[in-house]
Amino acid sequence: MLRKLLNKIKNTPFIYDYSQMWPFVKPYWGRALLAMLLTLPVGALDAVIAWALKPYMDVMMIEQSTGTYWIPLVIIIFSALQSFLTFGVNYANTWVGGRIAADVKITLYEKLLKYETAFFDSNTSGNVIMRFNKDVDDACAGLLNNLKLFFTRFYSSLALIGVLFYNSWQLALIAVAALLGALFPLTKVRKRIKDINQETVFTNAEVMTHYNETFGGSKVVCAYNLYDYQNQRFSQTLRHAFKLGMKMVQRTGLLSPMMHFMVSLGIALVIWAGSYLILSHQITAGNFVSFVAALILLYTPIKGIGNTYGNLQIALMAMERIFELLKKQPVIDDNPNAVELTEVSGSIEYQNVGFEYVAGKPVLENVNLCIKKGETVALVGNSGGGKSTLVSLLPRFYDVTSGQILLNGKDIRQYSLHSLRDKMAIVFQDNYLFNGTIRENILLGKADATEEEINRAVEAAYVTDFLADLPSGLDTQIGERGVLLSGGQKQRIAIARAFLKNAPIVILDEATSALDNKSEAMVQKAIDNLMADRTVIVIAHRLSTVRHADKIVVVNYGKIVETGTHEELVQNPDSIYGALYQAQLK
Repeated sequence: MLRKLLNKIKNTPFIYDYSQMWPFVKPYWGRALLAMLLTLPVGALDAVIAWALKPYMDVMMIEQSTGTYWIPLVIIIFSALQSFLTFGVNYANTWVGGRIAADVKITLYEKLLKYETAFFDSNTSGNVIMRFNKDVDDACAGLLNNLKLFFTRFYSSLALIGVLFYNSWQLALIAVAALLGALFPLTKVRKRIKDINQETVFTNAEVMTHYNETFGGSKVVCAYNLYDYQNQRFSQTLRHAFKLGMKMVQRTGLLSPMMHFMVSLGIALVIWAGSYLILSHQITAGNFVSFVAALILLYTPIKGIGNTYGNLQIALMAMERIFELLKKQPVIDDNPNAVELTEVSGSIEYQNVGFEYVAGKPVLENVNLCIKKGETVALVGNSGGGKSTLVSLLPRFYDVTSGQILLNGKDIRQYSLHSLRDKMAIVFQDNYLFNGTIRENILLGKADATEEEINRAVEAAYVTDFLADLPSGLDTQIGERGVLLSGGQKQRIAIARAFLKNAPIVILDEATSALDNKSEAMVQKAIDNLMADRTVIVIAHRLSTVRHADKIVVVNYGKIVETGTHEELVQNPDSIYGALYQAQLK
């Protein structure tokens, strides 16, 4: 029933097609329907006061009889009932709106978690917060307020128009004509504000990004005295937001005054015509007072609905952006016939692999590489040469543009993403630690790990070396991004997490390059433990850390230019690796 109602009203000027929200409304349709049904008496009771004035004026004021002393009491009772029902409508709407908003946010968050890395490369944190959180709040509030406004005003208008025609059909025609004239400008609102609203959303996202950058980059701001620079950028964004706000007022601000004028014109015409009808004895004074009261009750919300309608259209546009996100599917996802990767029994093979972040600008070209099971392969070369990109293709953070990557002789795109990534443990240069305790961050590698498994991982990663200095050991709170720990401590926690995962493939993306010599030595010991009996891919700038690799691959400008062991490459007088190694020794 509720879905049919939504579909029926979707083409009205005030209501957008909300039928796509049905899956989210369905679990709460009972309360939502109750809230909408309650708007019937709430709206209809507006007419009681106006209707009651006719007998009161005719009997009490004109005939000066006491037979209508009960009318004020009836008005009080009905007004109290209307107030109680209004509270019920607002409570039900808030409850339903909160639950729907939470469900939409959960759905969008699940999609956000599975979006490909490229999505996060091209979107700011502020944009994500606005579209996945703020838009949902605006849209859900807009949906329910819109429905409440529509049904309350619809039932109220029907009842009040009935009172108008009951008292005088001639005056009613004048009033309805003025009402239609007042509502006509609303048909142009959406087109006038759509482009400004879109730009406003992006600008508000920039504001959020400024706050996030200030939080995350506070030390850089202090170190480089960037106070004026950051403040100037922030002020510029706010000035742009102010200009957009003024443009919105320019395009919608005249609506309410125009509607106010049309409504006032209608009231003036009614008073003029009503005076004539009274003098000609076609209606009584009670008819006229009752009519004017109904007219004012009908027109009062109309005079201010211009701004309200603009806000409703903004909510509808937020809803449309949500629908875009709900329809968007991750670019990197499981193939329909994906199989589970149960074990890593063979080699990893890159066959004629090419990749482009931007079309027409290749980052990798015709890469061929074989990594045998249990082998340690080091990727070295110039910065920006494609090493990290080459590694990022294996867990499918990105998909190859051309060629293929084989694991156990099968294209990795034929495996489910979960099972593929489950067989890999990755230690990045800047490992992200979540707000919480050390224990909670280590358990991300294996949520159901036993205390014995945790202790083994902690010892193998040399985390025990600094636990004694922390107030609560493994249960010490480390702050957002692990800000209370040193770089070496964070790396060892990340390695412990990788230990606990116990994956057969380990990827080390410059895991020691940002550490001092003492921290590097400790972390390198932990890495050596992690690498044992696993297939390992190492990206390193410090060539001394990879000299014992089974194979060293030099990647320059998106191509593999050399392959061999440390000894083979160093002994080759024309070797690029040999020249780099000697340069680092010096």
